[in-house]
Amino acid sequence: MGPFLVGAPLSLEMNRQTNTLHRFLFMLGLIIAGEAIFALPFHVTRFFRPVVLEVFGLSATELGAAQGVYGILAMLAYFPGGPIADRFSARKLMALSLWMTAAGGLYMSTFPDYRGALMLWGFFGVSTILLFWAALIRACRDWGGHDTQGRAYGLLDGGRGLLAAALASIGVLIFSLSFPDGYSSASIQDKEQALRLVILGYSAVTAAAGILVWFVISDGHPAGEPELADWKPHTESVAAHILRVLRLPAVWLQALIVFTAYVGYKGFDNYALFAVQGHGLDEVEAARIVTIGSWLRPVAAIGAGMLGDRFNASRVIVVLFALLLASHLYFAIATPVPGAASAMIINTLLTCIAIFGFRGLYFALFEEASVPPAVTGTAVGLVSVIGFTPDIFVTLVAGILIDRNPGLLGHQHFFMFLAAFSLVGLLASVALLRVMATEPAAAGS
Repeated sequence: MGPFLVGAPLSLEMNRQTNTLHRFLFMLGLIIAGEAIFALPFHVTRFFRPVVLEVFGLSATELGAAQGVYGILAMLAYFPGGPIADRFSARKLMALSLWMTAAGGLYMSTFPDYRGALMLWGFFGVSTILLFWAALIRACRDWGGHDTQGRAYGLLDGGRGLLAAALASIGVLIFSLSFPDGYSSASIQDKEQALRLVILGYSAVTAAAGILVWFVISDGHPAGEPELADWKPHTESVAAHILRVLRLPAVWLQALIVFTAYVGYKGFDNYALFAVQGHGLDEVEAARIVTIGSWLRPVAAIGAGMLGDRFNASRVIVVLFALLLASHLYFAIATPVPGAASAMIINTLLTCIAIFGFRGLYFALFEEASVPPAVTGTAVGLVSVIGFTPDIFVTLVAGILIDRNPGLLGHQHFFMFLAAFSLVGLLASVALLRVMATEPAAAGS
């Protein structure tokens, strides 16, 4: 009997360490995959937009139209992706998506024309969403259990932000080192070569993330949460899944919150161009400022997630919308001093606190609103098909406003557009607070 008394605690300790390692690797895989999948369709244009327009031979409106095609196809892919995520392995779905997206990066490195750009971003709209997004969010909710949803989504998006900032910093370094005599004196061939290196680097990271996911994400749920240990794919019909979600009133307000928050996030794609055309900075300085802002993402997402666990995600979201509204109104009204970057940096950092804080919180609302775990994937599909429609129109609207009124005025019009959506988001988040306060059982009925 003695060996059993000694061996049992040792066995329990080994199991605990194994579960801890499994959970760490599981979250690491989610983080790396969750950011790598969007590097090609978004990072390249976010951090290098001026040179992308020049090398691809596109106007701001044409690039906005291409990214609008991404948004349309992504919107169509979000909802069917939900039931798929409720039934199939996240490991296989996510790995396949990553490898498909990396293949698209090889075509991107050829700098296709306008028609090719439309097809490329349309392909990205399917490859990054249909098999990937709902699987990622469901796996993250499962990792967080009942009491640490804010931490789970904060770690996911904070980690994604840390990876994004690191990749952007490396990309900007490679880009700047490609012009030893300065960017202004570089030929179009030099710019093409530098941008191609950046695109191929992102493609390699995306493909490698697929390999990582294949080995560290389990087919079921992560070990360490007893209530999730015996998970099996739900056998309920797709129609029943959808009806259960449609009857949840809080899900509809959550969709509006994600929609308005995501408008602000998409607006961040325009900040590099705003720094050049509105503040008189050069392209390398603009990329650096946006990259500095991106380093706030892990801090803001994790911090907001932890605050959400302590004070409720819905309350923290109200505060973030108020901050974002003030930030957008400042850029819409203030007259910048050309070449002076301090005001641009400070307000960009405030914007980043809000838009990245949202990303650590808005899916944590599922648990606060008592959305049943069994329909998480389908709920993600419904919220996403509404919430991420800004992929269709925000960049296009920015291109139209800027091309119609070149220079500072066009950008100020765009920031007024962003401010209007921030106000709507503020009102929606206050409404959700009231719904959950007056009808606490309605969300889970």
